[in-house]
Order: sequence, then structure tokens, then C-alpha cells
Amino acid sequence: MATLLRGEIPVILQPAGHAQYRGAYCPPGVPFKEVRRGPFDGKQDLAVRPDINGEVPKLVTFANGQVVYEYDGRDKKNRAVYRYAPKLSSSHRDVMNGVAEVYAEHALKKGTQ
Repeated sequence: MATLLRGEIPVILQPAGHAQYRGAYCPPGVPFKEVRRGPFDGKQDLAVRPDINGEVPKLVTFANGQVVYEYDGRDKKNRAVYRYAPKLSSSHRDVMNGVAEVYAEHALKKGTQ
């Protein structure tokens, strides 16, 4: 867990929920469940600082803004939950194309054995 400064709120990053992944890019041959997975899911050594109105940032970004997580409320431990936002992440299409290649290679290997 992150060391919190006064006023900061702990954060946990989670896979995309329906609101985030509905309509997101998914190449043929890849199960749609793969769209939900973000590269930083499960990370919890982060914190955010609310603004003067007590609102937390709606989005947090990583990898120079290429990976986006969207605020989705608080959990039972009062952490700010951010969910992977594939439609807002500019790297999503490239990552999914890489996942498609892995699935295709696996299918090819499975077919030749």
C-alpha cells in the first residue's frame, strides 16, 4: 500500500466493467473477456488527492497517457476504484492485436499436435 499524505485516498486498479468495455475493440478469435484486462489491474500502491470539492480525478493515466483507468466509486475499504478504460486507452488496439497473435499461434500449435 502507498504511504498516504494528508488528504490522499488509496487507489486500487481493476479490470474494466461493462460501462468501460462495451463497444471496445476486440479482434476476431479473441475471447471478449480479454478486452476487460488492463496492464495495471490489481495495482494498489497508488493514491489520489481529491480537489477542493472532495472529488477525485475521473481518470488516471499511465505509460505517457496511453493507458487510461476510469473512476468507478469506492470499495469496502474506502479505496478509490479505477477500472481499465479500453476505449480511452490509445494502446488498447495494439495490445489486443498482440493478444490475437498469441491466440492464433496457440491455435496453430494445438492444431499441429
